[in-house]
Amino acid sequence: MTNFLHKNDLPSNVHFTNSIAIDCETMGLNITRDRLCVVQISAGDGNAHLVQFEAGKYDAPNLRKVLSDNNIQKIFHFARFDLAALQFYLKVNVQNVYCTKIASKLVRTYTDSHGLKALCEELLGIEISKKQQSSYWGNSEITDKQIEYAASDVLHLHKLKTKLDEMLKRENRFEDFVRCIEFLPTRAKLDLIGFGGDIFSH
Repeated sequence: MTNFLHKNDLPSNVHFTNSIAIDCETMGLNITRDRLCVVQISAGDGNAHLVQFEAGKYDAPNLRKVLSDNNIQKIFHFARFDLAALQFYLKVNVQNVYCTKIASKLVRTYTDSHGLKALCEELLGIEISKKQQSSYWGNSEITDKQIEYAASDVLHLHKLKTKLDEMLKRENRFEDFVRCIEFLPTRAKLDLIGFGGDIFSH
């Protein structure tokens, strides 16, 4: 397993096909206030590519090309947040999306634990650390522990997708999952324009 750290964009010689796992690290949970710092990607091959952004430097043509390729499936955990962050900072409306958190909520109804750590432990028998989740990602140089943490957030998503797909189909909820995923880009846009709550509530 190798973690590659890039500044402000993917190198032009890094290519992906079929599917990629993606996650974002920001300065906080308010997307319009707390800037995007890192985007990490894995092709499911045990390697991770991390793109670290300097404040305001979000041109990233190579990364945007990958994210805009509708032939590549993008696997997220909590895609709602990441889609909004990528739309706001990189100006990309990501399509062909899969969200392990939504899949988990639809099929793992026996638990309220739908975080990545819980999924990895139960479905893969892998323990991951979340200690660096709330660390400061705005430094010009991120630490080895931060790099390792960021990579761990994407290295297992392909395997989780396989497990969750099996469960969704077994429980006849896969089509419901597909409908939820179709709504995700709209949900992310609603978050960005200030409708963060449940618009379907009374």
